[in-house]
Amino acid sequence: MYINEHFLALPESYLFSEIARKVAAFEAENPQSAIIRLGIGDVTRPIVPTVIKALHAAVDEMAQASTFRGYGPEQGYLFLRQTIVEHDFLSRNITLEPDEIFISDGAKSDTGNIGDLLDSQCVVAVTDPVYPVYIDSNVMAGRAGELHNGKWSRIQYLPCNEANQFIPSLPKSRPDVIYLCYPNNPTGTTLTRTQLKKWVDYARENDVLILFDAAYEAFVHDEEVPHSIYEIEGAKEVAIEFRSFSKTAGFTGLRCGYTIIPKAVKGKTHDGKRVALNPLWNRRQCTKFNGTAYIIQRAAEAVYTPQGQTEIQANIAYYLNNAHTIKHGLETAGYKVFGGENAPYVWMKTPDGMSSWDFFHHLLHTCQVVGTPGVGFGPCGEGYFRLTGFGDAQKTKEAIERIQTLKPSI
Repeated sequence: MYINEHFLALPESYLFSEIARKVAAFEAENPQSAIIRLGIGDVTRPIVPTVIKALHAAVDEMAQASTFRGYGPEQGYLFLRQTIVEHDFLSRNITLEPDEIFISDGAKSDTGNIGDLLDSQCVVAVTDPVYPVYIDSNVMAGRAGELHNGKWSRIQYLPCNEANQFIPSLPKSRPDVIYLCYPNNPTGTTLTRTQLKKWVDYARENDVLILFDAAYEAFVHDEEVPHSIYEIEGAKEVAIEFRSFSKTAGFTGLRCGYTIIPKAVKGKTHDGKRVALNPLWNRRQCTKFNGTAYIIQRAAEAVYTPQGQTEIQANIAYYLNNAHTIKHGLETAGYKVFGGENAPYVWMKTPDGMSSWDFFHHLLHTCQVVGTPGVGFGPCGEGYFRLTGFGDAQKTKEAIERIQTLKPSI
């Protein structure tokens, strides 16, 4: 039996697993430490009452023969797909059909699994820094090449840094696939409609597929920043969009998200035939996925009720206020800070020329605050550090007060 040797090319551990290991080691040596975690982007607010009520009602349905549900549709129940079309897209003058929506257990799964539709020779482009799953899943599939000095030889890196205001330039040579995440994880920055239109136009002119991660769209409040790539004319011809209830409605433990694959999006075979991706993904899901649990989909449906919207918007405002606390507090202390306005993430420049991991250890040992080293998101993340607004408000305030005691020299 031969293994998939591409797995051996991956770094030994996932970024957040490595952080957890280092923090656990510190806690073992310092059991009295009061660590505040602003690293991993997990939510802390409880599921809102309207969603909990729907979840309980769905559980009760499963206890009655007349309302019991067994295997559900792999694509998701129609009641949720129709609700998503109406509330997330028709409300923004975007026309989609329910069978262009695929319910899943989260955007992480779908962004990792979408590569099943791609040829092994496809050239992939990513913004740098970038969410690690985009690259690691392509390494597993054999599309990344070899790792040299932090970069994979077959991956095109599109630098995002202070010099270009974290707005990537179009690729110098044509890739087959481009991953875009906006609002961005990890930098917390955004693209305006005008800026995003350049990418859609480029994809249409060059027959490129855009994989657009919109997991944080609910945090957008700037009218110039789109919530969906489909707000851009022509995007339904070239873009697949991924969405999640994890950060929007606190479903990190319940697990639910969805992917939009318009029927107009097509790829091609080696003999030049054009093939729609929607039925291919449908076939993939029917083979490899058993569907998201009925009770979870009923809970997701409740997010879109008027009361559900009121409740989750209060949580979103809570997290955005935390991001403001982080950003304002660090700026006041003299740090250079980015993002945190239409996103729950704050991206800071490390002080005194420190590397990302050195700053991680410095904060952990001197302030007992945990963040995420920027280099873990790619080479261009070196010298930067991510903090998340998903923590408790009081603890977030305390963490920033601890960091403010340090004297940055930037």
